[in-house]
Amino acid sequence: MDRLTLMETFVCTVETGSFSAAARRLDVGQPAVSKAIAQLEARLQTRLLLRSTRGLTPTAAGQAYFESAKRAIAMVDDADGAARGVNADLVGKLRVCAAVTFARLHIIPHIKNFLQRHPALEVEVMLDDRQIDLLEHGIDVALRMGNLGDSSMTARRIASGRRMVVAAPAYLAGRDLPQIPADLAQHEAVVYLSDSGGATTWTFERDSTELSVTVNGRLRVNAAEGVRAAVCAGVGVAIVSEWMFAPELANGAVERLLPDWSLPTIDLWAVYPSGRLASAKARAFTAFVQEIMAGEASTAPAPG
Repeated sequence: MDRLTLMETFVCTVETGSFSAAARRLDVGQPAVSKAIAQLEARLQTRLLLRSTRGLTPTAAGQAYFESAKRAIAMVDDADGAARGVNADLVGKLRVCAAVTFARLHIIPHIKNFLQRHPALEVEVMLDDRQIDLLEHGIDVALRMGNLGDSSMTARRIASGRRMVVAAPAYLAGRDLPQIPADLAQHEAVVYLSDSGGATTWTFERDSTELSVTVNGRLRVNAAEGVRAAVCAGVGVAIVSEWMFAPELANGAVERLLPDWSLPTIDLWAVYPSGRLASAKARAFTAFVQEIMAGEASTAPAPG
């Protein structure tokens, strides 16, 4: 194997944690991966991986080589792109991860345009509300919302969206509409449980006034699709991002409550694997998503 192929095989092996997993990702036989690592260690005259019943762990030298190899591979990818030209088609496979509801509402409906722009590119979209390990799953770019727990990740903010209180007409029928945030304490809430937990205390702001309220909810759901279904079924009110209920807000299936009060905004981030430069494919997809969100923001109804 040439040097670059050996480096790519080694990086994939470290990221996946085993020869067999690396072989599956690279679409080669396991013996080919084992042979490549042996050739690389022989050429460098140093042990790069420690083998045990628990898997593979890079040595100190292996970890240093791993970080350098990732940067080198990214630079080669960028050099290839520059040689093809700025407007050249992207090639190969792009693996993207995004939350289920957000991707279903805002990404998948537009993905055809991205594929048409880059006919030589294959895109795999992993839909998962959890913050999965990007290296383990071979993700090139993930779309995540809210606060990023891992400060070591490379991230770029794409957009900011409004949070709001929503409820379906079926729930509101026969009930007094909340006039101030404190009134929410008298309502049944549907609480969204994310990786950071389900916040039940929220701070609202209007002009120079801030008011905090703790909502009461007997139903807690760990997926946005469940929150959407519960709210639309009239189970209760929910504090959500505008992105989560964009269609229902537009067609009147849910109503925004307390429109004169604002909540902290939520950020959308493009997140890249730790220690890895964003590839040209990942950067192109990030720009595409930013374009989508800017277009949606320009057509969104004004607050209130």
